[in-house]
Amino acid sequence: MNQEILNYSNKQKENYDKVLKLINKYNKICVFRHRVPDFDALGTQLGLYYFLKDNFPNKDIICVGDDHNKFTPKLYEKMQIIPDEWFDDEFLSIVVDASDKSRVSDERFIKAKEIVVFDHHPYVKDYNCLAIIDTEIAAASELVADFMIYSNLKILEKSAYYLYSGLVGDSGRFLYSSTNQHTFAIAEELIDKKIDINKIYSLMYEQEINDLNILRYILNHYKVSKNGVAYYVLKESRMKKLGLNQMNAKAFVNTFANIEGIEIWCSIAQDVVSNCYRISIRSKKIAINGIANKYEGGGHAQASGCKINSLKDLKKFISDLDNLIIK
Repeated sequence: MNQEILNYSNKQKENYDKVLKLINKYNKICVFRHRVPDFDALGTQLGLYYFLKDNFPNKDIICVGDDHNKFTPKLYEKMQIIPDEWFDDEFLSIVVDASDKSRVSDERFIKAKEIVVFDHHPYVKDYNCLAIIDTEIAAASELVADFMIYSNLKILEKSAYYLYSGLVGDSGRFLYSSTNQHTFAIAEELIDKKIDINKIYSLMYEQEINDLNILRYILNHYKVSKNGVAYYVLKESRMKKLGLNQMNAKAFVNTFANIEGIEIWCSIAQDVVSNCYRISIRSKKIAINGIANKYEGGGHAQASGCKINSLKDLKKFISDLDNLIIK
């Protein structure tokens, strides 16, 4: 085993052993993750699902949740439709990439006899579970892959394929500051399973012709504050004209990632259903999750999300980000 993986796994040994005991204990297991899934949520969920199926073929193992509006079925397979009756028996819930009860895609996870959580977001202790949380790790897929390697059970190509997509997605193609030696060690282990990384990258980052129209609009309407906060605002009427929705409105936020003089960048998209504007925030080095928490959100130091109730609040929000840059 790679030394970086061994060192990390030794720290998690007690938790990993508990998870393995729970997996062996239950005949029915369901894998959950957060709603409106991203690469890491789906990649981790499906990677773990196939790992369990491959190693415990006699168990009843399922995964549930909403599909991705763009990458299902291009990159990720459609989620299973499971009747409520399945959840009437004793089962184990394994939740990945979501420790906050309100964010889990299918609320039936709480019906489980016992619950395991693998996450790299700040832990919200609003239900009883075995929580394996590391906010400094790049992706939930990195944490779950580490557990799989520790288990000494087989990791086959399909499981590794999905996990790698999650690792790439939440590490920003290994560019975010959360990427470290352990991240690359996990990537090496997954690539060793003979996955087609060229196929993964092409499916994840292939764009459509209409994306050029969206990018043109953003480049013609973005703003930059005096201290280096770049942002664009998409109202509901504009999103309809551009063929955008809440999920892909933030897909262009990293257009500003490598621009000199821009330290923080945001996408701001109207959500008429929730009567708010949803914001994705990114930064080069500055920790922006404190500001995200202030505006009813949260996340990682350089990648967070939040919301404002009205564009009247936008000036104050940008000012708060400006002040981070000044400090």
